[in-house]
Amino acid sequence: MAVAHLVCRPLSCSKPLGNPNPAAPLLSSKPSLSFPTPSRCRSLALRVSSSAAPASVLAAEASFHHCFSKSADGYLYCEGVRVQDVMEGAERSPFYLYSKAQITRNFDAYREALEGLRSIVGYAIKANNNLKILEHLRGLGCGAVLVSGNELRLALRAGFDPTRCIFNGNGKIVEDLVLAAENGVFVNVDSEFDLENIVTAARVVGKKVPVLLRINPDVDPQVHPYVATGNKTSKFGIRNENLHWFLNAIKSYSNEIKLVGAHCHLGSTITKVDIFRDAAVLMVNYIDQIRAQGFELEYLNIGGGLGIDYYHTGTVLPAPMDLINTVRELVLSRDLTLIIEPGRSLIANTCCLVNRVTGVKTNGTKKFIVIDGSMAELIRPSLHGAYQHIELVSPSLPDAEVSTFDVVGPVCESADFLGKDRELPTPAKGAGLVVHDAGAYCMSMASTYNLKMRPPEYWVDNGSVVKIRHGETFEEFVKFFDGL
Repeated sequence: MAVAHLVCRPLSCSKPLGNPNPAAPLLSSKPSLSFPTPSRCRSLALRVSSSAAPASVLAAEASFHHCFSKSADGYLYCEGVRVQDVMEGAERSPFYLYSKAQITRNFDAYREALEGLRSIVGYAIKANNNLKILEHLRGLGCGAVLVSGNELRLALRAGFDPTRCIFNGNGKIVEDLVLAAENGVFVNVDSEFDLENIVTAARVVGKKVPVLLRINPDVDPQVHPYVATGNKTSKFGIRNENLHWFLNAIKSYSNEIKLVGAHCHLGSTITKVDIFRDAAVLMVNYIDQIRAQGFELEYLNIGGGLGIDYYHTGTVLPAPMDLINTVRELVLSRDLTLIIEPGRSLIANTCCLVNRVTGVKTNGTKKFIVIDGSMAELIRPSLHGAYQHIELVSPSLPDAEVSTFDVVGPVCESADFLGKDRELPTPAKGAGLVVHDAGAYCMSMASTYNLKMRPPEYWVDNGSVVKIRHGETFEEFVKFFDGL
């Protein structure tokens, strides 16, 4: 087994950060609760099991900074707030817990990287559609990337500037395109029928729609095939050999649409920024060809897709600065405004799914930790075979045996697991257990399978724990059948 010694965010450990009033609940009907602020800081060491990580991502000794970290007292903290304390006052378990400050830090990394360029940071709402998170990102300066009419409606509800929003998708319907046209949203052209639908929407609204051509550059992002979007077998984008057909068609619809840019998207969890440069080189060549046909293109949209350190090994992965630096000179050389579409890299590492242990069992050959969370709340491990780091919230009992477990939920599917072959101390019944890096493609993909209601969400905001989404209830579910 490989073990990494990681240096975490400084935390105060002079005393546990417990409830200042043990007789009162930590979380009540009031919107927030203030926690004690750390009085002094020290660097802390955290041992992290990485037995399931491939050798290519292991780092024996590295610096690692995270909004969730374990203190010398053995408790897990989020920005100085003890997660165990949050559990004791939460509406129910499981629940999602975010760091608002980490969201800000992640956006600031993109803001710094883009200095000197005209740019739009379009947050991919599909990654996480919590309204309070969207309002925060909009306040920081984000635009929005949309893949449905309801995501557009939510972006407008959150106050996003529609002229800094981009509507993607390979199957956009006319009704949703009409809403985009009414609000002046950029729309990506994905196919021949998509172009026809955009023209129809423009005629309904009586407005000219700004469009970008989504070109499939056929660049292999070297990621899981389910999240690869820029190779020739993908359902997204137009084939580059059809470029001139589309340019002629767009010229014929000059009263309805205006071509303003080109777009590509390679995929998700990308860890090699050279892939972005390879795509950008192809894209600026296409832009040169399009401009030669008389079009005045301003925008290059290179999509999103940066990966994060899901294994918590401290592996050095590309940062926003690395990504932007690979394309900076190309963008400047063509006098373009750069659009990027981060989702995972803005939100994934800001959040944990917090669960309680229901019990521990064995089938004779394998041991299981059964928790109240499941594939219904967090489906990435089941759907993509994805690894997300798992650890206990509180110190284990002194005599707890360390064993290798599958961490599973109560859903009636053998696919219902959150992690396999994880080395952990045997937890007590009711102990807290977190699945890390759950901010992206987790709550937004949650379901009510087995009638598990979608969980509540909280974030830590300047020492206070604030509910940012109510948990769904059975009573709300049965209302869908009222009056039928």
